[in-house]
Amino acid sequence: MGLPPGIPSTQVPQIQFTPQGPIIPEDGDILAGVQIDMNYAFGGGLNPGLTTPQGQLASSTAAIISDKDAEIALICNQVDPQYATGRFQDAIGRLTVGMAPRFQAAGTAVACILTGPGGVVPAGTLARDTSGNTYALLGAVTIPGTGSVMSSWQNLATGPIPCPAGSLTQVYQAVPGWDAISNPADGVLGRDVETPQEFELRRQNSVAGNARGSVQAIQAGVFDNAPNVLDCYVIDNPTGLTVNKGSTNYPMLPHSLYVAVVGGVDADIANAIWPKKDTGCDYNGNTSVTVFDMSPQYAPGPYPSYAVKFNRPTSTPVLFAVSIVNSPTLPADIVTLIQNAIIAQFNGGNGQIPARIGAAITGSSYYGAVIGVAPGITVLSVLVGVATPTLPQVVMGIDQSPVISAGDITVSLI
Repeated sequence: MGLPPGIPSTQVPQIQFTPQGPIIPEDGDILAGVQIDMNYAFGGGLNPGLTTPQGQLASSTAAIISDKDAEIALICNQVDPQYATGRFQDAIGRLTVGMAPRFQAAGTAVACILTGPGGVVPAGTLARDTSGNTYALLGAVTIPGTGSVMSSWQNLATGPIPCPAGSLTQVYQAVPGWDAISNPADGVLGRDVETPQEFELRRQNSVAGNARGSVQAIQAGVFDNAPNVLDCYVIDNPTGLTVNKGSTNYPMLPHSLYVAVVGGVDADIANAIWPKKDTGCDYNGNTSVTVFDMSPQYAPGPYPSYAVKFNRPTSTPVLFAVSIVNSPTLPADIVTLIQNAIIAQFNGGNGQIPARIGAAITGSSYYGAVIGVAPGITVLSVLVGVATPTLPQVVMGIDQSPVISAGDITVSLI
């Protein structure tokens, strides 16, 4: 039996596509529309009760329609960079010229002191920590005679694997002139595969990667062209004077560029910086790499060479002091739960932006992480600091990379 004249082919409400986006019908409205359609289809007089066979059929049909509407809404959202995930987000990233694919997992980076009678320690040399993790030297360094030198290492195993201060102590691969290794500070935790939130932030920053000369273009170039970089901070000094920058008053040379990088191989970073900087601009930093201009006009050589400098920032532990109201309903392991929650947010968990070089770290922004570990938590205060955790906020210097471990977090139940 067909529908009477003037009756629409279906009473099920449709998705409305508006300038603000799709509007999905309510489940109840969809069910009501299906029941009207079925009643007409069967000649009228159907019992609308949902426990009847026709009621169950109507419920199942409405659920199928509702699910498909939700999938259409999801597809619509996937073309918006703010909401895209997975392959849709990867595709949007490919539209950004020069942007590297989604970052895969990377290992923990750590600064170490190498000592010995003196000699060159080549890039890729291996060392181990007390937990059996193997680390590779990111760039060749030279130990002066009976002296020491700072160096950058990265865990071969990927993910946020802690490297506490004083734990990277084993020379795993013998090199003449190198006797001992130690890390004076905690390592900067590695990462898992890049999250949708991290990917979108990098996509926004990578838009500048097609340019050159600007600090945004240089930062995008480092992130996109130097694998396993965990953090990058770029700033310039356009004046003709040495200028102190940041909370640590780092001295920047006149007309110079400052690039601080955690993770990544020295040579990759230098080769990412050089084509993006303006000619005649000086550098700052504690790491120097020779880069060759392999442009065709210089073939077959010799090729011009340039000493590109950048900074390996000091790993700086950030201390937390958390005070909550004591209660018999709190879990027995409440201290550990709070420590883990703060560490997770600090390192970019749960869609948060991780603590970074030169960034402000505010204690109150961690209230949510603390409250979320268990029901009934009342937070009295979250204070932070570098020497002692007594401040509402601490600002990292442009030569400091914030790190954290459970031992840096005290929890008081009052």
